[in-house]
Amino acid sequence: MRKIIVCTFLTLDGVMQAPGGPDEDAASGFEHGGWQKAVSDEEVGAGIADWYRHSDAMLLGRKTYEIFASYWPRADPANPFTDRMNSTRKYVASRTLTSVEWQNSTLLEGDVVDAVRTLKASDGGNINVVGSGDLAQTLMRHDLVDEYRLTIHPVIIGTGKRLFADGAIPSALEPVSVSTTKGGTVLGIYRPSGKPGYDSY
Repeated sequence: MRKIIVCTFLTLDGVMQAPGGPDEDAASGFEHGGWQKAVSDEEVGAGIADWYRHSDAMLLGRKTYEIFASYWPRADPANPFTDRMNSTRKYVASRTLTSVEWQNSTLLEGDVVDAVRTLKASDGGNINVVGSGDLAQTLMRHDLVDEYRLTIHPVIIGTGKRLFADGAIPSALEPVSVSTTKGGTVLGIYRPSGKPGYDSY
């Protein structure tokens, strides 16, 4: 059984929207695009590279797919991520796209929940859900996420799309690996471990 792993950059207050640049995603008037680079460091890059080494495919929503497909095919080949991003198998979940042109991309057909269940049962390695907040929330609601790999950066944005938005299904998480870089970013790997426990003092 393949694992579905949600890989996301987050601010300290949980915002995941538009970490990569000012024009990445201005939906709902978001004015903080590009917040991640200023609070990143080499240890973050090394941690992210390790996350990709242990997976052989990505699962993307439409918006993240279009952002990546417009950038990575023309990205600097000296960037160590360029070849990885272009050569990795991509599965795209969309209700509006009719084709996907970026190399090694496949458009999922039919209901996304059924399609991801089929993917999980297929042969192959782990599958990273990168960005793709709406898709990630759908997968969480249907208990399809096996692991979270999060970079939690020392910055507060105050507004924007959050990975764990209102209505998220309550879940306990088992920490697999948690470390902090010199710049203060938390690199955390967590696995769902059932329902939260409740008690009183």
